Amino acid sequence: MLNAVQSKEAAIQIEVTSPEIRGVGSKRYVDYTVKVKTTLPIFSQNESVIHRRYSDFEWLHKELENADTKIAVPSLPDKAWQRQLPFRKDDGLFQDDFIEERRQGLESFINKIATHPLAQNERALHVFLFEPEIDLTKYVRGKIKK
Repeated sequence: MLNAVQSKEAAIQIEVTSPEIRGVGSKRYVDYTVKVKTTLPIFSQNESVIHRRYSDFEWLHKELENADTKIAVPSLPDKAWQRQLPFRKDDGLFQDDFIEERRQGLESFINKIATHPLAQNERALHVFLFEPEIDLTKYVRGKIKK
């Protein structure tokens, strides 16, 4: 029985790595590399490397909360409003320790979601994990039919 559980857990692995600060001034943001490896047949690809920012994770969270399922969507790491206040004596949102803490939280979030059988059927998760860009002009909420 333990082997079945172990192989099921290994069916999808997601790493959130390489946080990089992009943009200038008030348009700065942190870009994360999301690496996906899966053997699950519900996904059309076995591997993916895409770039996402915190707002993309927020989009996925919102989509899954609004989905017509019974998924208990785990929370994201905090938005950290206080880190965005002007006149701070540190780098706020761009402080190394904060970026690493957020990276770990995002990785935990996406792994919990991706291993959930109901979430795996949601188009939002497929778009998030495999599309280079989340194009909201083409996106239609719904389930994947396999």
